[in-house]
Amino acid sequence: MPQFDKSYWEDHWIPKVSAPDRAMPVNPYLAYETEQLIPGTALDAGCGTGAEAVWLAQQGWQVTGADISATALQTAATRAAAAGGANRIEWFQTDVARWEPHRRWDLVTSHYAHPDTGQLPFYQRLGSWVAQYGSLLLVGHHHGTHHENDHPEAATVTLEAMTALFPAPYWSVDASYENTRTIERPHGAGQLHDVVVRVRRLQH
Repeated sequence: MPQFDKSYWEDHWIPKVSAPDRAMPVNPYLAYETEQLIPGTALDAGCGTGAEAVWLAQQGWQVTGADISATALQTAATRAAAAGGANRIEWFQTDVARWEPHRRWDLVTSHYAHPDTGQLPFYQRLGSWVAQYGSLLLVGHHHGTHHENDHPEAATVTLEAMTALFPAPYWSVDASYENTRTIERPHGAGQLHDVVVRVRRLQH
């Protein structure tokens, strides 16, 4: 099983950012799940090469993008500059699973981020950074679905386990579902089995 540490993520991103025409697309759940939200401050935790952070900035959010990989963040900053949204984004190279930002955001989001501390503790940590009446959007790999691109068990979650992290009356679960979608890869099309949860903080 891989150790999702800094070395792992550097090794993950170096070949991706060096390959031509391999710009990572924006996660499709982001637009769908945030279309009713009023832009404010947003954190993309485990932002990778910045697709979601740049998209949020283009929608009017003031964005913080945080990732453990310097290689990914360099690409993210270049992408933001090319898109004209660099003035709305600040980048932090940090281990988000151990980061202490000492602030909260109106929207905290994370897409397939895998820390070495485990998925559920990581999601709880992200929840603690959501401002009053703010939203948390999580997209993860579904646990227990076997397919050609299986992910390590430690990098997968169930819908039930995720939603159980955010009980009433502290949270409102505004969206929770599983979905399978087809994506294009260099070696051909593949499928992703996703778990999507969006919750809103009602009280601390």
